[in-house]
Amino acid sequence: MCIGEVLRVVADDGSFAWCEDEHGARQRVDMVLVGNQPAGTWVLGFHGAAREVLDEGEAARMRAARQALAAVRAGAADVDAYFADLAGREPRLPAHLEKGRT
Repeated sequence: MCIGEVLRVVADDGSFAWCEDEHGARQRVDMVLVGNQPAGTWVLGFHGAAREVLDEGEAARMRAARQALAAVRAGAADVDAYFADLAGREPRLPAHLEKGRT
């Protein structure tokens, strides 16, 4: 299974950027696919390249999901706290599907 990393840009380096993961580990990331991004920008990194620019909310949800995965691997059974936006609510259909429902 391949999972991207949520990274925060800390310094521009031409077509690359220095980015940090949630633990503060730095890595040089190819930014060609997303363009140069200012420090503080969140990106989804995969195999040393930024694949997508993320907003603050997306980055937080993705980091929480990775933390949930680590918790499950460590034996945790209850991961609702990592999915606060989903826990305790019924799933909803997208608006375009809801219209055709009877």
